[in-house]
Amino acid sequence: MNSTASVINNLPVFSAFEASKLNEQVDVLLSDCREQLNALLTQGDFTWNALIQPLEDLDVEIGAIWGIAGHLHSVMNSDELREAYNEAQPKITEFYTELGQNRALFEALQTLENSVAYTGLSKEQQRVVENTLRSLKLSGVSLDEEPRKRFAEISKELSELSTKFANNVMDATQSYFLHVVDESRLTGLPDSALEASAAEAKSRDLEGWVFTLDFPSFQPLLTYGEDRGLRETIYQAYSTRASDVGPDAGKFDNAELMGKILELRCEKAKLLNFDNFCEQSVYTKMAESPQEVLGFIDQLINKSSAQSKQEVEELKAFAKSEGFEGNLAVWDSGFYAEKQREKLYNLNQEELRPYFPMEKVLGGMFTIVNKLYGIEIKENKSGVDVWHEDVKFYEVSRAGEVIAGFYLDPYARPKKRGGAWMNGVLSRHRDASGELQLPVCYLVCNFTPPAEGKPGLLKHGEVTTLFHEFGHGLHHMLTKIEIAGIAGVHGVEWDAVELPSQIMENWCWDKTALELISGHYETGEVLPSEKIDQLLAAKNYNSAMGMMRQLEFAKFDFKMHLEAGDENFPGPQGILDEVRKETAPLATPEWNRFQNAFSHIFAGGYCAGYYSYKWAEVLSADAFSLFEEEGIFNEATGKKFLENVLERGGSANAADLFKDFRGRGPSVEALLRHSAIN
Repeated sequence: MNSTASVINNLPVFSAFEASKLNEQVDVLLSDCREQLNALLTQGDFTWNALIQPLEDLDVEIGAIWGIAGHLHSVMNSDELREAYNEAQPKITEFYTELGQNRALFEALQTLENSVAYTGLSKEQQRVVENTLRSLKLSGVSLDEEPRKRFAEISKELSELSTKFANNVMDATQSYFLHVVDESRLTGLPDSALEASAAEAKSRDLEGWVFTLDFPSFQPLLTYGEDRGLRETIYQAYSTRASDVGPDAGKFDNAELMGKILELRCEKAKLLNFDNFCEQSVYTKMAESPQEVLGFIDQLINKSSAQSKQEVEELKAFAKSEGFEGNLAVWDSGFYAEKQREKLYNLNQEELRPYFPMEKVLGGMFTIVNKLYGIEIKENKSGVDVWHEDVKFYEVSRAGEVIAGFYLDPYARPKKRGGAWMNGVLSRHRDASGELQLPVCYLVCNFTPPAEGKPGLLKHGEVTTLFHEFGHGLHHMLTKIEIAGIAGVHGVEWDAVELPSQIMENWCWDKTALELISGHYETGEVLPSEKIDQLLAAKNYNSAMGMMRQLEFAKFDFKMHLEAGDENFPGPQGILDEVRKETAPLATPEWNRFQNAFSHIFAGGYCAGYYSYKWAEVLSADAFSLFEEEGIFNEATGKKFLENVLERGGSANAADLFKDFRGRGPSVEALLRHSAIN
């Protein structure tokens, strides 16, 4: 890859990517890597410089090509790319499965670990060796020939199934739209939603208004739409995606895939002598056992349950006072919750949107991290190659020297996966020649695109999403570790990796910070003081309900993977129904198929690990409490977090890094206090 208009080397040239040539590139790359690996293992010099360093360089080389393909598959999908990607992915999986089961490599690493030279390695280098040995064991390297072969087959099949699951979710999301021609049915919707839905209709050569299953499109309908029938229609379409019911019943159904994925994960775990997949999952996490995870989830459920039920009863009473008759359904709750919030706090979320234009929010966010971590961020307008006109590239500097960069892709569009995420482009890494590669990442969101004559305007919830993903980006970009495998987010325990992202959200709830990130798109006026007070007062509105929803996802995920191999396993729907009895204060329709589009666990890295969001939220709330004590812009506290967490990546145990920063282990008290849960 050649760099383009930046001091950072090796930036991708997206315009040069050709899906038709992907498999040829992958074939050549993997053939070359196999040759290099064989040469490394036959030369007999099993030292850091002769073995581990070249292995790290190989991994970086593969990521440079395959990472671009995976990224474009998520943000600029096409039939041609999907076909090429689906053909290439099994080859990549096969290579890494081979690598994970390479006994010669395992023995070479053991030789290094037991050598005198090992004691001369740095702690970071030793951690890489330890992590690699552990990874090899979890890849089945110690298995006999037949189970090792079966393990490889399972790995390949799981990779293919996960991709198919994600494709089904994307196709189901993209295939549906709600077309409205009668404007009277859209009473209550804010102008921004009407403008966006009208633009969507126009793009499809239709009259009226069109709502899709992209969150920024349908969410205003559920929150503000007075037409209950439309709310139910769009809710049902969204909550039955990729299932046997709903508008596309059976067309993209993920039910069979889910069953197969769970079956294979269980088989894979048992091949490694774990009792279930949950045991395998926590083996590499901060949590020490499945029982500890379930105890943690249940502790928060017990703390939140009564309050969540009270919040629902108050919402029902409010809806009744507004003239609602009958049973409050889930497609009514958002609508009446917004009305109740407005009445209680005189706060209309849409009224805040004009105060959060994208550029102002970005500028304020950059000012905040400058105060905390002494870095400067500027857009590079010198022609860095990007994949879409909405994308911008920024460089991060300290003391005038560029240390990192990131691409920002903020808006929803067709052929782009929903949600928000951070992924690495380049990891901080010093190769065998001594050249230092600077870290670069992607920050991807799906906010409402700019309407005609207006910039992109964010809801406050979208502001917190941006801060969250930027927190991940800071973790990736500010690392000082120069070994890719433990730089930034790499090598960090999965249930701790959300700490840097979640702690950033706290600055979205501070009055001084809100004044930095707000400015009316027409007048430049910062968010008025009374609006800030109302926003902060409403911060924990129905917080227990929100807590219980996340705990529902976490317990469903963990309990499902815990019981998947049992003789009487009731399947995902049975587990979810059981969990909802203790976590859902408002009844869920029997046709709801949330699990069929739960990509986090069936097509992402959160399988038997969704609890990590809450686990890390405990860490982030407790960590932020030190900023509360010392001042949220306190340079010394910021420096302490930078040096003990952000800069150190996966170079040490997350529990130790947290203690280095906080001076003690984590406590749930700060999270409960921040959430106003007694």
